[in-house]
Amino acid sequence: MEKCKLIKVESPEKGAEQFYQLIKEELENDRLHVLGLATGSTMIPVYAKLTASELDFSNVTTFNLDEYVGLPATSPNSYAYFMDDHLFNKKKFKETNIPNGMAADLDAECNRYEQALQQAGLDIQLLGVGENGHIAFNEPGTPADSVTHVAELTDSTLGVNSQYFDNDEKIPTTALTMGIASIMSAKKLVLLAFGEKKRPAITKFLEGKIDSDWTITYLHEHDDVTIITDLDM
Repeated sequence: MEKCKLIKVESPEKGAEQFYQLIKEELENDRLHVLGLATGSTMIPVYAKLTASELDFSNVTTFNLDEYVGLPATSPNSYAYFMDDHLFNKKKFKETNIPNGMAADLDAECNRYEQALQQAGLDIQLLGVGENGHIAFNEPGTPADSVTHVAELTDSTLGVNSQYFDNDEKIPTTALTMGIASIMSAKKLVLLAFGEKKRPAITKFLEGKIDSDWTITYLHEHDDVTIITDLDM
């Protein structure tokens, strides 16, 4: 636990402010060139804060954690659409990268993405956590040495994420996702967790033991982890 910094905040908005300050410092000290990004409702206040700021990301390349298989970037349910809507259409980046869930050869796309990721080298990876303790789409049981791969989504994840599919589009049961090893290659990890539904995952992490059924616990193997949460632990 000595390698993990836990920051308690009053609200998701205060959490977004903490992340903004961290990013600002890294940019000002020329330590941020490649940024790993995440999606989901946890990230909405974060991206709102970044887009409203004066921060200059024109020399920053981004890599997103994951994307659904079979959804075009034009689908409002795709993560590409989410990123454009909340960040990329409002802030200029040097280059943005999201796995292509429409690729004809998904394994080849995973290999391509992992290679690009490792060549660039992540300075910071932003993370959320699922209710079942998953990071990215690394569901329970995902091995620690996993790299970018096609993930089968659990019923738990499908149940939670289906709430965002408010049109007739069916939620895909597979996704392309960075693996545990991909995420752990970042120099710095910042995980945000807000609300009571995230308490089991954070509680499990704070037990201090690695449990492959809770992939968040793999973060104990990293040397620089910051967790920002509104939960009293």
